[in-house]
Amino acid sequence: MKRTLVGLLRSFETTGEKAKDPELKTRYYKLSKDQVWEETVGMIKKTPGYKLLHEVKNVGEIVVEKRTALGRTQDITITLFEVNPTTTAIDIYSASRGNMGDLGSNYRTILDIYKQLDKKLAAYKISR
Repeated sequence: MKRTLVGLLRSFETTGEKAKDPELKTRYYKLSKDQVWEETVGMIKKTPGYKLLHEVKNVGEIVVEKRTALGRTQDITITLFEVNPTTTAIDIYSASRGNMGDLGSNYRTILDIYKQLDKKLAAYKISR
């Protein structure tokens, strides 16, 4: 309910180290950046509704587009950071095109991507 109210005004959502919502905290995996990259790109390509637009492996950025149930377009940037050679962090930024709020759809999109990654990489997830 709170996300829907916030979504009346805001049309973006982001994750990070200092996110107040625990669901939006940066995810960490005990895998190399290359391994997490391959898993993430593969997952996005196989997920209906997501369209891979651009990937810059050396920067660690994956740009994805998604259409919502209401027909709006979301631009999603998934960023992979190499913490050390065996640990990778993932942050996500999702924004809806247009100037109206998103009714929490960007929040739900981020949770969906994290849920899929957590399921796929469950054995490698690091709790922080």
